[in-house]
Amino acid sequence: MPENTHRIETSHAGSLPRTPELIAANDARQLSADGFTLQHTPEFERLLTDAVVDLVERQQAIGITLPGDGEFGKAMTSPVDYGAWWSYSFQRVSGLSLTGDDPFSAAPVRSTPGNVQLTTFPDRRDWSIFRDAYTDPTSGISTGKTATAFPSTTGPLVYTGYDAIASDIANLRAGLAASGQPDGFITALSPGSGSRVANNFYATEEEHIWAWADVLREEYTAIIDAGLLLQIDDPSIAENWDQINPEPSIADYQAFTRIRVEALNHALRGLPEDRIRFHLCWGSWHGPHTTDIELRHIVDLMLEINAGSYSFEAANARHEHEWRVWNDVALPEGKLIVPGIVGHATNVVEHPELVADRIERFASVVGRERVVAATDCGLGGRVHPHIAWAKLESLARGAEIASARLWK
Repeated sequence: MPENTHRIETSHAGSLPRTPELIAANDARQLSADGFTLQHTPEFERLLTDAVVDLVERQQAIGITLPGDGEFGKAMTSPVDYGAWWSYSFQRVSGLSLTGDDPFSAAPVRSTPGNVQLTTFPDRRDWSIFRDAYTDPTSGISTGKTATAFPSTTGPLVYTGYDAIASDIANLRAGLAASGQPDGFITALSPGSGSRVANNFYATEEEHIWAWADVLREEYTAIIDAGLLLQIDDPSIAENWDQINPEPSIADYQAFTRIRVEALNHALRGLPEDRIRFHLCWGSWHGPHTTDIELRHIVDLMLEINAGSYSFEAANARHEHEWRVWNDVALPEGKLIVPGIVGHATNVVEHPELVADRIERFASVVGRERVVAATDCGLGGRVHPHIAWAKLESLARGAEIASARLWK
């Protein structure tokens, strides 16, 4: 993405609310013989295309200048309900099968110094500290636990999602053409996140991560070759910290994470950095997040990733103060930041003046040319659709206010 020349550009983190018609049509699809892939009928494809075109036009109308497809082509539910944000990838990769492994019910895993391992989801440190709240259905905490089954890697991983990514590309390009928008982005999973399923085939965890890197490169290349922006979704860089019990040393965690950074860079090798955006978050569930790792401990790792811009949470109450990190960290020449300026973790719609203030903070430390205003994480499924669109509209209005002040 080029640097700003006369205004603050606006975008979002990917997922946007699906229409009721699209949700119903997706839920009605049948699994193919492999047990993972949802069948695409011509009727569903037409409905999907129309929905994406309408979505991009709506983003353009309210002032989002770098739109996405809302992740509409990524089925998040199916007759076999994986209930996880990364579940679309299971339908685009062979070598996976249902073995009964379930990260929500397996026995806890304990790490030791120099031997960092992810534990099971309910054993996360934030979930343990606030167990009363997490187990109280009236608390308002959402963990995303809706899964009935999770796959495991049981054979060599091979990318099979060529038709699916071609559909995503065609639908976004149709939306861009209809709205007159010059550019847009499609999200794709990171190797570090894909490899969080159980490994019952590869000799080591590292081999498993690198296998995911080779697989996902196919999707990355397709998006770039289509002339679109690629966004890498990778909460594993930050979120894994909370899923290691007991808390590791910063040095051990950085070493644990560097393997995931190196695998991602391997998958991105040779692809143009200025067409790649990296998205980091601390997990999208609605909870206290008291055990999130601080940005200052992972920002250098993030900047090692071969991307032209970096998206990260900056609006929620656990991380808003971390804009000051950029006073001490030099953003590499030619790179941009895409901070979250409105959040997914609250139903309160941010005032445009607050949006402008947040944008101006970042502009004050990295320069007005290098800030793209966005959302903390995806809004789809995390706040009511009416609220999600109000947040995006406030984001656009606040960016207009900030632009008028910064280019006066």
